[in-house]
Amino acid sequence: MQRAKEKMERTDMEDNNQGQRKLRVCVATCNRADYSKLAPIMSGIKKQAEEFELEVVVLGSHLIDDYGNTFRMIEQDDFDIGSKLHTIVRGEDEAAMVESVGLALVKLPDVLQRLRPDILIVHGDRFDALALATAAALMNIRILHLEGGEVSGTIDDSIRHSITKLAHYHACCTRRAEQHLIAMCEDHSRILLAGCPSYDKLLSTNHRDDHMDIIKSWLGDKVQDRDYIVALQHPVTTDIQHSIKIYGLMLDALLSFNKKTLILFPNIDAGSKEMVRVMRKKGIEQHPNFRAVKHIPFEQFIQLVCHAGCMIGNSSCGVREAGAFGTPVINLGTRQTGRETGENVLHVRDADTQNKVYHALELQFGKRYPCSKIYGDGNAVPRILKFLRTIDLDEPLQKTFCFPIVKDSISQDIDHILETQSALAVDLGGTNLRVAIVSMRGKIVKKYTQPNPKKYEDRMQLILKMCIDATRDAVCLNCRILGVGVSTGGRVNPQEGVVVHSTKLIQEWSSVDLRTPIADVLQLPVWVDNDGNCAALAERKFGHGKGVEDFVTVITGTGIGGGIIHQNELIYGSTFCAAELGHIMVSLEGPECSCGGRGCIEAYASGMALQKEAKRLHDGDMLNVDGMDMKLTEPITAAHLINAARLGNCKADAVLNKASVALGVGIVNMLHIVNPSLVILSGILASYYQAPVQHIISERVLDSAKNIKVVTSELEEPALLGAASMVLDYATRRTY
Repeated sequence: MQRAKEKMERTDMEDNNQGQRKLRVCVATCNRADYSKLAPIMSGIKKQAEEFELEVVVLGSHLIDDYGNTFRMIEQDDFDIGSKLHTIVRGEDEAAMVESVGLALVKLPDVLQRLRPDILIVHGDRFDALALATAAALMNIRILHLEGGEVSGTIDDSIRHSITKLAHYHACCTRRAEQHLIAMCEDHSRILLAGCPSYDKLLSTNHRDDHMDIIKSWLGDKVQDRDYIVALQHPVTTDIQHSIKIYGLMLDALLSFNKKTLILFPNIDAGSKEMVRVMRKKGIEQHPNFRAVKHIPFEQFIQLVCHAGCMIGNSSCGVREAGAFGTPVINLGTRQTGRETGENVLHVRDADTQNKVYHALELQFGKRYPCSKIYGDGNAVPRILKFLRTIDLDEPLQKTFCFPIVKDSISQDIDHILETQSALAVDLGGTNLRVAIVSMRGKIVKKYTQPNPKKYEDRMQLILKMCIDATRDAVCLNCRILGVGVSTGGRVNPQEGVVVHSTKLIQEWSSVDLRTPIADVLQLPVWVDNDGNCAALAERKFGHGKGVEDFVTVITGTGIGGGIIHQNELIYGSTFCAAELGHIMVSLEGPECSCGGRGCIEAYASGMALQKEAKRLHDGDMLNVDGMDMKLTEPITAAHLINAARLGNCKADAVLNKASVALGVGIVNMLHIVNPSLVILSGILASYYQAPVQHIISERVLDSAKNIKVVTSELEEPALLGAASMVLDYATRRTY
């Protein structure tokens, strides 16, 4: 009777306020982990009170004392909790999980009937969330599911995908997750590629001035920045005994490693009680190196992860949030091995010995990796709120599915916010500094060009300004910048993002750290490599090298450079000078090279070398022939030499023949050393050298290599495209 009366009163209110109808959004949170993702959305909804009406339902482990009574942090965040549902059946085993789902299904109908939300927001893959989605779907309440389409590798996958099938709308974090949702036949127009909501808070607060105060409050006054470990391991419900064994090995390794460690209690899944027993049996709670806690506020947890020397366990935080800081992570077991990860994650799938875990700690502790934004860029909440505004409550509630499975989602258009995944490419040449926004398909969306300053400080300021301008324009161009790739002349250490030695064309450019200042300003991951390697990467992704396992790219421009691709990977060498192709010696007593040696390919065949010879002939009045159109004020270049040779100038022809032989012999040497299946000539002189180099190969190479082809590149901007490809191809999946 009371329920019918409440329904009539709410219906009367809706009739009176039909002209100013707000969207009634119910957010249901089950545990500390999902609240970190839901809280930013709840704050956004609360701030838009003229458009939305927020209802908060709390259930699950939030209301259990052993897990910190974390509902209090929701109240401290100034959210009104409309309903608290005690839904957990204690026991921490498989039967208790099933009974908890059943208890939630018994209690939820009363709450949902009373609140009558227009839409229920459910997060992730917990068994509590499955109960929420089941109840809402059967009561004809629209469901928005967060973080669907992901793959983690445990029973969570089955629960997550089940919620996906019950949900009407989806806000996913990554392009791959979006493709999985489409492959599961979800309606394209109801999928939003939003990013992870926790990144909105995480990226805005990860560099707090008081971070050391937070660290010391949890680990003591003697702890130092990046000299402690954060440990968080949960049970794997499909293999409980093995996950308990891994937990014990992790604790033994941490005890031996002898570093301050902040260890969080596992979640409430089946097996957690046994894991806590293992922890207490080993005396972890009393050990001076350990601090065992049940809960840490998310804002403080961010600081602890950001400044840790390493994070270990199998929490999704390690493969998701920690990547945004570049914090080293060791992922133990199979719980997260299906997820997309950054370079910072080292998987120890078969953690069967203490020594293996200990060795992983030795490899990872204290390192720092490029920050990764695989899971978000800090703008998820505005996208989700905009998505909510577009929901039409008058459209049919019944879900529709898209058959057959879509195999290529790249060309699909989403009716809501869906940016084109792009890279920011930077090319540092001897004359110009160029920045471009490059799409996933290699299209240069917008390009910026400025003269390259002579001084280091001016050059760095200009790079940062151009990159900032480009990222700002990218928003208007509907492009999501995934990272920054930098192509520069000289010898580069790509692991550190440092220019080791520069060419003479770029001054004040040795021992320069490019990665750190760009990453700090843009808050994006940054890759750096030299222009020769970038040209090879561009060919591998967009040019003749696509699908070719072994090839060599030779740049024939102002200098001679290039890159070597062997078994689909660049060859760097022990000191990062493996592909200095211009400085292969082809003569013991040849002309002097810019490197200080003699007889290098560059001293014969580069644009500078040909220009030098052209000037020599011109000064001796031996360059000009009938038919050449040379102006008195025109600077002499290699083009004049080539033109003179084509018009019958035998001296110019002799110079070019010697240059072609030098380049051809150098390439023959490369064929005999690395034996590629293709040679790609790039640069302004490529079209001239292609035929003579192919002829020299046919005459001088060993019989087994005579069929190797020499082709000219068809890419207009190899340096920019190669810089972009470092970003676009980045998907490191390391296994130990």
